[in-house]
Amino acid sequence: MTDPTTNEFSEFSITQIDVDLDVQEILLAASQHDIPKLRRLVRTPSSHADAANVKDPETGYTPLHSAIAACEPETEDADETNGVNSAQANGDETDANAETLKTGAETVRFLLHEGAIWNDLDRNDETPGCLARRIGATEIYEMLVDAGVRAEMLLSRLEGYGPLSDGDDEDEEEEEEEQEEGADASGENETVPELVDATEADVATVTTTGERLANPEVSNPGYLDSSLNITRDRILDSDQNGVMMGWETSIMQKSAQKLLPRPGLKVLNVGHGMGIVDGFFQEQSPAAHHIIEAHPDVVAEMKRKGWDTKPGVVIHEGRWQDILPGLVGNGETFDAIYYDTFAESYADFRDFFSEQVIGLLEQDGKWGFFNGMGADRQISYDVYQKVAEMDLFEAGFDIEWEDIPVPKLDGEWEGVRRAYWVVDNYRLPLCRFMD
Repeated sequence: MTDPTTNEFSEFSITQIDVDLDVQEILLAASQHDIPKLRRLVRTPSSHADAANVKDPETGYTPLHSAIAACEPETEDADETNGVNSAQANGDETDANAETLKTGAETVRFLLHEGAIWNDLDRNDETPGCLARRIGATEIYEMLVDAGVRAEMLLSRLEGYGPLSDGDDEDEEEEEEEQEEGADASGENETVPELVDATEADVATVTTTGERLANPEVSNPGYLDSSLNITRDRILDSDQNGVMMGWETSIMQKSAQKLLPRPGLKVLNVGHGMGIVDGFFQEQSPAAHHIIEAHPDVVAEMKRKGWDTKPGVVIHEGRWQDILPGLVGNGETFDAIYYDTFAESYADFRDFFSEQVIGLLEQDGKWGFFNGMGADRQISYDVYQKVAEMDLFEAGFDIEWEDIPVPKLDGEWEGVRRAYWVVDNYRLPLCRFMD
């Protein structure tokens, strides 16, 4: 008599082995840059589901990771190899590396076209782009940055859009209404659960303080309801997320100098935080200095430090979404505007500069923001710089970037849930209306 338990286990084991072999075959073809074989494996209906994004169970490598890892140059260096002089050997290695990088780039391009995810993580917490940057595969790295930009732009464009309708929808709606009325009359109408619109994009949370990728679960309403730990050199929320820290001082000073180069100008700052940038604005004796702050703990600390009595300062308590329309309606304009909020989405930021700044900034004015989007990973930082450039251009702004080296911050993160800044250079933005 056969044991059904054994049979089920055997069938499961065979299926699991087949799946694992499929995965390894796909990853091997990617590492060999064998595009014809990859095309067959990825596009065959019987192949592994979502074959372009399978993962090695030990390394976490996807086909993109495998294709890029194969491009890493050899590190062995010998003076002589089988009687061939080192110059000859190095020349051959250079040619081989160039050819490998070429076929690697072609393989990466193919996988991206097949739906490979540009920022999937392996077991070492590296995206394919992180790996490409580490081994010096510059062309492949830029290809992945562009893929990230396309993905983020697509998500942002899809946000809030419903499915397109054709001319038959109105007739269908009328028929449905007639059926519902008939059902109500007979008492047979039942409550049906609403379906989620699958076309709505799940856009990742972004904050300009850099918290975006470090802690994507942080929400603005949750932050505003939390109690803050405010000290001399940092602000942490109740979950020990870094809201603002003292190491940002030199960046804020440079931003303030560019935005407010002389006394007597009008400035608006959205997000007071520790008051670092507002302190530098005050040094320029502005004619008007408006500050919007949404968190009640920060507002209380501002008043304790006497910000409400400083020359020209007007404190607006609340979210900028609620306050700025009133300033626009009152005809308020500013020579300089700075934006540095916490736990807001990129969509909020885009609304800020496309809907509000245009009505608040003087024609020859300048505005900027704390550029921490995706700063816990270099490729994410590069992607969001390009996304911001494109959206700013569409909104009618020119933007200039200045790279500012950031010192090592290893000792800054003690007591902080996760480092929100790891990139080497801060890219300081300066925005103006287009001529």
